[in-house]
Amino acid sequence: MSDLNNRLSPAAGTDAALREIKPEILERMLEQMMTIRAFEEKAEELYALGKVHGTMHLSIGQEATAVGASNALRETDYLLNHHRGHGHLIAWGSDVNKMMAEFLGKETGYCRGRGGSMHIADVSKNNLGANGIVAGGLPLAVGVGLSIKMRKTDQVVMVIFGDGATNEGAFHESLNMASIWDLPVVYLLENNQYAMSMSVKRAFKIERLSDRACAYGIPGVTVDGNDPIAVYQAVSEAAERARRREGPTLVESVTYRWRGHSKSDRQAYRTREEVKEWMARDPIPTFGARLGKSEEEMARLRAEAVKRIEEAVAFAEASPEPDVSTIEDGVYA
Repeated sequence: MSDLNNRLSPAAGTDAALREIKPEILERMLEQMMTIRAFEEKAEELYALGKVHGTMHLSIGQEATAVGASNALRETDYLLNHHRGHGHLIAWGSDVNKMMAEFLGKETGYCRGRGGSMHIADVSKNNLGANGIVAGGLPLAVGVGLSIKMRKTDQVVMVIFGDGATNEGAFHESLNMASIWDLPVVYLLENNQYAMSMSVKRAFKIERLSDRACAYGIPGVTVDGNDPIAVYQAVSEAAERARRREGPTLVESVTYRWRGHSKSDRQAYRTREEVKEWMARDPIPTFGARLGKSEEEMARLRAEAVKRIEEAVAFAEASPEPDVSTIEDGVYA
């Protein structure tokens, strides 16, 4: 992991920063990471049983980024995320019952079973939704940021996207417009090493993708995405800068997905040794150890998370299917 360590900010995720965070926030972070892992493992199982249709994009191994970033923001802030977004939603405070119902295409789901894995939204909590289009949320963030500025509130919008999105034109257009207008946008680049099967080493000439921020005259920082405290710290600083009307920040969170791009991915582009190396850096037990949790405490938290998800499955399976007569509800002509 020497290459990874060389790319990360040495000041990020320090124990001093951990001591400054309230204990209840740290406990919540660990519980959320456990819940995200349990949710996605169960979702993967349900897919294998044929109960989830279409495809899904799992973020197992990336839990620290979602949790660190979401806990750094306020309930009044906005979220836009992407197709690998289950963890973001849970960390944002979404109801796992409604999420599971959406997965199973039930009427009680967040989008009444219409959105599925990739398109969950909850406007009541300022979660403006995931997007199945690579870089699709980036231009939307500019519009939300402009709305915040025009309304003169102290809100910010965080838009989460992957490394592949930074080679899309929408990335450059969005950052340019947000920077010249000093919009309150936190750009969270979730670098999990691969855009589908394309390694970042092949797709970029630079070591830190956050270096692209300098082209737009805004700050860019790279942190260890497997350390929730490092992410929390970076996003907190970016959000406070935005609230001071100083414009956007690009935060690159370096992490890794243990599973393939989607359920149809045979993963022929990477070695098992590489995956095992990253799995050894599992963010959940690492963070638990930093909080001084014993093996017994970690096992109890894990069991509680699994129980919550089992209850969510029971809720979803007992929920009604959408009535075909409502198929045109929400469709605009």
